[in-house]
Amino acid sequence: MTLQIRLKKQLGNLCIDTDLNLQESGITALFGRSGAGKTSIINLIAGLQTPDTGKIVIGERVVFDAEQNINLAPEKRQIGYVFQGSRLFPHYTVSGNLRYGQRSKASQQLTLIAELLGIEHLLHRYPAALSGGEQQRVAIGRALLSNPAMLLMDEPLASLDEPRKKELLPYIEQLVKEVNIPIIYVSHNLDELLRLADQMVLLDQGKVVHCGAVADIWNSDAMLPWQPDQDISVILEARIQEHSSRYSMSCLDLGNHQALWTPFIDAPESSRVRMRIHARDISLVRKPPEQSSIRNILPVTIISMTPQDRSACLVTLQAGEHRLKASITRWAAEELGIQLGEQLFAQIKGGSISRNDRTSR
Repeated sequence: MTLQIRLKKQLGNLCIDTDLNLQESGITALFGRSGAGKTSIINLIAGLQTPDTGKIVIGERVVFDAEQNINLAPEKRQIGYVFQGSRLFPHYTVSGNLRYGQRSKASQQLTLIAELLGIEHLLHRYPAALSGGEQQRVAIGRALLSNPAMLLMDEPLASLDEPRKKELLPYIEQLVKEVNIPIIYVSHNLDELLRLADQMVLLDQGKVVHCGAVADIWNSDAMLPWQPDQDISVILEARIQEHSSRYSMSCLDLGNHQALWTPFIDAPESSRVRMRIHARDISLVRKPPEQSSIRNILPVTIISMTPQDRSACLVTLQAGEHRLKASITRWAAEELGIQLGEQLFAQIKGGSISRNDRTSR
């Protein structure tokens, strides 16, 4: 199934102008500064606002086409929408909220969705008796019971405190594995997007700056303005080569006969995982030490060097099939005499590498 979103809309000083062809399943994250047009875009997709021009196609269904004068009402678009707030009906029980707008009246479908979201024990409660995380799970369930062809989620965790966010995230992860429909997910939280998203759309003033796999967008220079100097990182997506039960570590295949040891990853060998490595956790040496407590000492090629401030610079490295970034002092860079294109060795502490994905896709 294709998902084509081509639209233009003038909203005050903001001009929405997008042309996207998104994947048929998994989560596509919309990311950008406040006012970049993220919520406006999903409102246009849902039919809550009308584009000035353009076309929206979900699978084989054209839900909007300005030239053909097609503009399906929101309730006819087969789109589920989860808002920042749950927007549950306070006078309905959880069961009543779930059944509202349910296309199929089969109780089996409601039971399956309730089990998926872990809310089967809440069916007879009213929203006022639920936590924020429980309310959002009910809201997601209600959207799914409308049998949508796609799901829109507008910062569903924004109104929750950290414990409630941690409570809800695993359910969203499970949702992606069980429900084979495209999900467009808006969030300002980078860690949230790294954990959930497969694809990422970077927006600026209503226009698409970049669109592609999360790792590709995250590792591009376009993301640097969103990462504080002390938090610059890269995302590696690689397969697990082996596990060491003795040392509780896992080895990732980086290609070109290079490997990276990380804390143990609870996933089968050959699983593809997403890992995050901070630039601050990589140091550079001209020769690998004969003995070291650091397990990862990789040959790397210098791709570029960019000043960060008066005392530090950011060095981009090629390691096997992947690129890394190291943040080092200008003093160290001058002492090492780093030149573009030459080979050095990167030292990476295994314990500093963190996993940033849901279970293997």
